[in-house]
Amino acid sequence: MRSKKMEEIMEKKKEELIKALNEALKLEHAARIQYLAHAELIKGVNAEKIIERLKEIASDEEKHENKFRTLIGDYLGGEPVMELAATHRAEDLAGIMRVNLKGEKEAIDLYKAIYKKVVAGKDLLPYEFETIEHELRHIIIDEQEHVVELARLLGE
Repeated sequence: MRSKKMEEIMEKKKEELIKALNEALKLEHAARIQYLAHAELIKGVNAEKIIERLKEIASDEEKHENKFRTLIGDYLGGEPVMELAATHRAEDLAGIMRVNLKGEKEAIDLYKAIYKKVVAGKDLLPYEFETIEHELRHIIIDEQEHVVELARLLGE
């Protein structure tokens, strides 16, 4: 049985995690919208393949949004936000790739920081800790795949 003090600490950790996951959710909202908007700007040779891939990545981001909503609402009892992080315009294909590459790297940095907090505080989080850890790990892997692909398209 947990003491009242331990329950208070757990509640505080849970609220911190909800806040962090809501920041992640904002990034995913923005990323999905940004990828879809950028897909509409692509013109020229091989445009169809690039447009298709940007839309696929937008779909991945939507799946991440849904996972974050589930973690926040169903697992942690919080309220998922409806706001989105800043989106960024780009004028050409290279600019689109650079902007999205930067966004993916920022997302990975945030998600890794959240993941570390989850793992470090696992004894102070709800019993669903393993599910939260698992989902974060898989989202990070997806984002890393996006980084590799965008960097390759940029020739980096």
